[in-house]
Amino acid sequence: MKLSHFQFNLPKELLAEYPAENRDESRLMVINREKKTIEHKMFKDIIDYFDDGDVMILNNTKVFPARLYGNKEKTGARIEVFLLRELNAEQRLWDVLVDPARKIRIGNKLYFGDDDLLVAEVIDNTTSRGRTLRFLFDGPYDEFRKKLTELGETPIPKYINREVTPEDAERYQTIYAKEEGAVAAPTAGLHFSKHLLKKLEIKGVGFAEVTLHVGLGTFNPVEVEDLSKHKMDSEELKISQEACDIVNAAKVAKKRICAVGTTSMRAIESSVSSQRTLNPFDDWTNKFIFPPHDFSIANCMITNFHTPKSTLLMMISAFCGHDLMKEAYEIAVKENYKFYSYGDAMLII
Repeated sequence: MKLSHFQFNLPKELLAEYPAENRDESRLMVINREKKTIEHKMFKDIIDYFDDGDVMILNNTKVFPARLYGNKEKTGARIEVFLLRELNAEQRLWDVLVDPARKIRIGNKLYFGDDDLLVAEVIDNTTSRGRTLRFLFDGPYDEFRKKLTELGETPIPKYINREVTPEDAERYQTIYAKEEGAVAAPTAGLHFSKHLLKKLEIKGVGFAEVTLHVGLGTFNPVEVEDLSKHKMDSEELKISQEACDIVNAAKVAKKRICAVGTTSMRAIESSVSSQRTLNPFDDWTNKFIFPPHDFSIANCMITNFHTPKSTLLMMISAFCGHDLMKEAYEIAVKENYKFYSYGDAMLII
């Protein structure tokens, strides 16, 4: 498979700028791989496809307010700082992206907030856009993190060209988010409401939680025609023994095992035993799934509609079958399904 196989025309107006009014009332396209059928439903209809003993794998990562705005010393230029990951808690070192990048050099200081209590110094240029910052803050670590949260804003994707609203802080987060560490939401999970999760639970559906802290590498464009030469950024992943037990029991019982989102799918495919069961994991993964790929754990998945040439679309192609995926996406564009983070959903069974 080549990069050019994943190009399609996506009208700009189909990129969702706002979430659906109610989480579980976005549209749902249901694809049956065996029957080669495509149906149109509402997300809350998902309950009709699951029974007692089936399992859903949820990524319980929590998005933190990763986007800050500071001012450069002397010039006062406004600089966007996007926190990617904490490198050293004690020294308050962070791996960040800065914009505009050309204005920021080693030794520059940035001031945040009206009181300038939070200052950062650039100590390393890691990539053309990336930097390492050391935050200078006079106070304990807990207060420092509180200050970051207070000054940061919800990191909704750049294509959403509007001001961040208080609603985004709630809606760009799954209702089961627990473990803070992601800079982007595992968006397939955004469609679940408390009510829908409760109904699934009553029906006997089990839930296994994994934690994959989504980084921006997930959305990095693929720039090589030969997909085998693309390198994914590493992301932190934890899979507990408890989650493995839930999933492996469902596998033995030949139940439906559903990966909720590409991040959950990447998580479980990163830790498969030689017997094709799920293993515990506590490390970093740079797993890149593209066709052909033999999936070991999940036999169905929930996902959003992805943009052309994205690694996410490549995973869907591998799971769904390339021709069926192409047909589904052509229909999605024709039927005005909404794409990307706040967009509609797809269930592949």
